[in-house]
Amino acid sequence: MTCEEAELMARVEEYLAQQITSRGDAQALSDSVGTSWTFNELGKASDAIAEALKAAGVKPNDRVLMLSENCGAAVATVFGTWKAGAVIIPVNARQSEGEVKRILDHATPAAILMTTGASPDAVKHAERMGASEITGAFGSLHLATPTASNPDADLSDVAVLLYTTGTTGDPKGVMLTHENVRFGGMTSANLRCMAPGDVVYGVLPLTHVFGLCSVLTASCYIGAEVRLEARFSAEKLYKALTSGVNFLSAVPQMHALLMQYTKEQGLTKLNSKTLRYVSSGAAPLDPTWKRKAEEFYGVAIQNGYGMTETAAGTSATSNPIGSPDISVGPPLPGIEVKIDETVEGGGVGAGEVMTRGPQIMKGYYKNPTETAKAVDADGWLRTGDLGKLDENGFLHILGRSKELIIHGGFNVYPPEVEAAINDHPQVIQSAVIGRSKDGDEEVLAFVQIAEGDSLDPEDLRAFVRERLTGYKRPKHIIIGTALPAAPTGKILKHKLLETFKDQMA
Repeated sequence: MTCEEAELMARVEEYLAQQITSRGDAQALSDSVGTSWTFNELGKASDAIAEALKAAGVKPNDRVLMLSENCGAAVATVFGTWKAGAVIIPVNARQSEGEVKRILDHATPAAILMTTGASPDAVKHAERMGASEITGAFGSLHLATPTASNPDADLSDVAVLLYTTGTTGDPKGVMLTHENVRFGGMTSANLRCMAPGDVVYGVLPLTHVFGLCSVLTASCYIGAEVRLEARFSAEKLYKALTSGVNFLSAVPQMHALLMQYTKEQGLTKLNSKTLRYVSSGAAPLDPTWKRKAEEFYGVAIQNGYGMTETAAGTSATSNPIGSPDISVGPPLPGIEVKIDETVEGGGVGAGEVMTRGPQIMKGYYKNPTETAKAVDADGWLRTGDLGKLDENGFLHILGRSKELIIHGGFNVYPPEVEAAINDHPQVIQSAVIGRSKDGDEEVLAFVQIAEGDSLDPEDLRAFVRERLTGYKRPKHIIIGTALPAAPTGKILKHKLLETFKDQMA
């Protein structure tokens, strides 16, 4: 092995190599298709992926696109790509042909690996691309080589390209360096007080920054086991939490559906003997919901703030159960946060959240213009989110600056309206947006309730009237049993009007 190769190996597989050396026979992961690997076995599987990629012509600084859903083969592909010196592009296999093509055209990967053993959608992509099956210590995958090797020196320190959700404009491939990913994993593990041998539930997609950094990398850093699930199921989550899982990171929809499932079983609480940590991301905490969730889980509900461009984390709470704090916590160690109060809609003490530190992306791939808009010369990232810092230095997120609704000259923050709606006992979750009308913006609310349940919009309107002043109340309330969501569970607000166009009419 050359000096250059040795440096590369230490750079890309440090955490896995450490676990193989210190506790190689310990459990690393299991998945929903029957894979169960120790760290030694994960190491061999990822080695086999690296060799398969090299045999396919992949060279250092090439791109490897992974079309997957959560499974052991996906984890092996991530580490195997890094061992080959290439950059992984994780893409959820449930994305459409058009969405995948948009990424392919921009990233020009030398290889595409598809986790066909765990994903029916990956099978469809493999058939469409004419991919070939490959087998090895990793199990079975399908491989396609759409373009010739085309190394990009600008990616020499980049571990992963993550394409952010969007339907228009230039592609935004977020370049996260190895330092970003390692920092995200280490910080997440330390924040949660994880320990070797702990069990982490992995339903958040590995194709998303949170699943990749705060679940997979954190677990590998500390030596914890990840129980991977390809798709969310309230029943499977319930069984996992009552059979050994210690850590759960989820989004509000998952928590709501789990509580609904438990209620349908005639129970009011989870009664897990092993669960120590629960977090809820992607939405602000509501005090009433937080109390309800803590009573259900029996542990504190933690909140945090991050985005793809910040390797998942910027701030997080570590509160005791019963704490009234509903912020997203103080900045994580080594990270700075400040508020730009000059941004329109901020108001006194509020403005656009800016952050700086080892979590900040390198930039957007092949998009220097957007990179310059996002990150200034001093390394501060403009998040596009409105927030404020309280007297304790804890960050409070008010909403996306572009989602701010100005109704009758007043600022309306969607998270505040959503929190009021979510207080209703029949509401699973809600999404609030603004719509231009007659020179003003009206407030629209889209509400999810359980299958077989019913809720009169007027009853909900009366409920909200007691909690919100007049200009914040929704003009229209649309009720359904599902809201358009990404694989992470995050509500896709830009699809609400199209999804409910018949009801809006």
